[in-house]
Amino acid sequence: MKKNNKHVINWLLTGCFLIFIMVVIGGITRLTDSGLSISNYRLITGTIPPIGDQEWQEAFDLYKQHPEFNAYNQHFNIEDFKSIYFWEWLHRVIGRSIGMVFIIPFIYFLIRKQLSKSTIKKCLILLGLGAFQGFLGWYMVKSGLVDMPDVSHYRLAAHLVTAFLTFAATLWVALDLKYPNKKPANKYIRNLIIWGYLILIVQIIYGAFIAGLKAGLLHNHWPLMNESKFMHHTVYVLEPFYRNLIENPSGIQFVHRILAYIVVIFILIIWKKSQKLTLTSLQKQGVNSLVFLVFLQFSLGVLTLIYQVPLWLGVAHQVGAFFLLTGMTFALHRFTK
Repeated sequence: MKKNNKHVINWLLTGCFLIFIMVVIGGITRLTDSGLSISNYRLITGTIPPIGDQEWQEAFDLYKQHPEFNAYNQHFNIEDFKSIYFWEWLHRVIGRSIGMVFIIPFIYFLIRKQLSKSTIKKCLILLGLGAFQGFLGWYMVKSGLVDMPDVSHYRLAAHLVTAFLTFAATLWVALDLKYPNKKPANKYIRNLIIWGYLILIVQIIYGAFIAGLKAGLLHNHWPLMNESKFMHHTVYVLEPFYRNLIENPSGIQFVHRILAYIVVIFILIIWKKSQKLTLTSLQKQGVNSLVFLVFLQFSLGVLTLIYQVPLWLGVAHQVGAFFLLTGMTFALHRFTK
């Protein structure tokens, strides 16, 4: 590792950590139904929460004008509102903090000429992803403020997956700097990991669909959907059939269950095939960690379903997906370079 890359790597890894915190807080925000508590978007003044009884009442009155209050929360008092406001406010503040953590050091490193042309291009892409992520957050919240008392599960999926991919891209750039020496890639294992990576991304999308449609509150049995059925009849009730795969909560949960098995099997195949090769210590650590992480995540998914999505298990399951994507990103990097 080059000495002048050390601070850049630490900067990127700090960004990764903040994105992780953002995802955790985002999960809490979603599971506590706090995401629609702030119905306006103020880039600067929005970092300061309401101060005093009058400002809190004004914020609460604004919340009352939107569908979620009328559909679900007419029993709320001002203290109930404050509890959901906090999580959405914290989520937005961390998002703004991530923007500052990326932009200010980036300008500093540019001025000090500590970034290569290649790294500059990669960092500009990261900044673009971060800005796009912020836009998607606003776009998602907007969908729950007009007619529907819930955000669009499509927009939720886009918001979540973009956060995961922004993290993965940031980690990749940091790994490029930490391990600059390239060796011939193992294309066979690399391609297996790429396919596993793509399947995992699809699984994360379906996890977001589950969250957006509250499909985790249905069919709370495992391994069968309803004690005696592998596939419940509600999985295929919509016409045309493809709508069951993207709009039907039962159908989406069934797909999420099947993809979980596929992800586990694919990672076991990667691990088994890699055992026949001479691996570096980092490659070995990468594939071994995938096996541990995928079984941990699978177990968390089953427990989350059986216990009907308690807050701590729902957040743990989302964090498990985050760690599994981290492991896949690291393994892919080690078998690519």
